[in-house]
Amino acid sequence: MIKAVIFDLDGVLTDTAVYHYQSWKAVAAKFSYNLTEHDNEKLKGVSRADSLNLILEWASVTLPQEEIPQLLQEKNDHYLLLINELGQKDILPGVLDFLTLLESHNCPKAVGSSSKNAPFILEKLGLASRFAAVIDGNGVKNTKPDPEVFLNAALQLQVLPENCLVIEDAPSGIQAAKAAGMKVVGVGHELTEADVCVSSLVGLDWDQIQNL
Repeated sequence: MIKAVIFDLDGVLTDTAVYHYQSWKAVAAKFSYNLTEHDNEKLKGVSRADSLNLILEWASVTLPQEEIPQLLQEKNDHYLLLINELGQKDILPGVLDFLTLLESHNCPKAVGSSSKNAPFILEKLGLASRFAAVIDGNGVKNTKPDPEVFLNAALQLQVLPENCLVIEDAPSGIQAAKAAGMKVVGVGHELTEADVCVSSLVGLDWDQIQNL
């Protein structure tokens, strides 16, 4: 039985992927590398540091370790500037109704995200008070596909992993949820490892998640 639901943030509750893309594209341009949308798909669900390492690898660039923190800060500053105007208008379709449905069943909810900006984004969306726990990139050592973020969320919600449902849009997140022993709803297409795939949270109902 599903007793708790853990949400990924980006691509599930809101979509800030375009802002990540623009920010990483500006970083890649410093090395004369044109970051494509196809490249950006490989960065979804990946930590900031690991994303930079991938970009440097694609650009065939090796940097002194002491230069890395400044680049990570530049990326984050650019991203924060872009998302500063986020609001309820940016909540993805079906999210508010699904949160209300879970609340009507007294089902606890958490956010499990690789983003270190998750609390800030949830505040901007007006959703922070609706989650009992937020596990983000500041509180985990191992990023997805490692299950740490979801296991920590289950621990904070005081629910066994096998009684948790994860809602994810990235293959690395789905792998993490499966490694944690949890059921997964994939938001998007070609997420073959998910228990079920939906195009959005519109119409997702209680019986459907209980029958997973």
